[in-house]
Amino acid sequence: MSLQTTSKIMMIRPAAFGYNVETAENNTFQNVPDAGREVISTNAISEFDSLVSVLRAEGVEVEVMQDTVSPSKPDALFPNNWVSFHNDGTVITYPMFSPLRRAERRQDILEQLRVKYSIANHYDMTRFESSGQFLEGTGSMVLDRENKIAYACLSPRTNMEVLDYWCNHMGYTPFSFIALYDRQEVYHTNVIMAIGDGVSIACLEIVEESKREAFRKHLISFGRDLVVLTKDQIGAY
Repeated sequence: MSLQTTSKIMMIRPAAFGYNVETAENNTFQNVPDAGREVISTNAISEFDSLVSVLRAEGVEVEVMQDTVSPSKPDALFPNNWVSFHNDGTVITYPMFSPLRRAERRQDILEQLRVKYSIANHYDMTRFESSGQFLEGTGSMVLDRENKIAYACLSPRTNMEVLDYWCNHMGYTPFSFIALYDRQEVYHTNVIMAIGDGVSIACLEIVEESKREAFRKHLISFGRDLVVLTKDQIGAY
C-alpha cells in the first residue's frame, strides 16, 4: 500500500466548463478559446466520462460528483484546488484567489463522502481569503506524502505565510521557490512537477537559478528517479 499515491479519487463532472476571466489574470497558460462555450462544455464532459472509464478499468475507485448548474462554475473540474484528503481522516478546504471559484466548495459533497469514508476532522482555511492570502490545495502544493515535504512555487495563488501555516498544522516541511514562465510567476506548482511512486517529474529550467540545483538535489535525495521536463513541454502542458 502506497503512502504517496492512492487507488481512490474524487472527480467533479462539470456542468459549465469554460473560460474563467478571473483566473486568466495570473495564468499565463490560459488563452481565450476559439470555440464557443457550449462546444467547450460538451467536449469537456465527453473527455471527463472517457477518463472515468479508463481509470475504473485500471482498478481506480472513482467517486463522481455532479457539478451543480447554478451558480455557474467553469473550473469545477478541478476540486483539488479547494479540498484535499489525508489518510488520517483529515479534510482541508482552501482559500482561493478567484471569487468565482469559491462557489466550488460544497459541504454537500463532503457529507456524501462522509457516508462511505472516515472523515475525522474538517480543517477550514478559507478565512485567509479576507486578507487576500491564498493556497489552492494540491495545485499550490505538490506533496511528498512519504517524506512530509510540501513543494510550492510562490505566486499570487500560493502565499508563503499560508503555506507555513498549513505545514505547521500538517507536520510537513515546506520547500518553496519561484518559477517563471514568460516572465510571469507560475500560478500552480502542479503545472511544473509531480511526485509518484519511485519517480519525480519536474521542469528545472524555469525555477529561479539560485534554487535550481538545490531543488534538483532535494528531489533525488529520497531515492526516486527524476524525469526532467523542458520549458516547451510545460508550455504544451
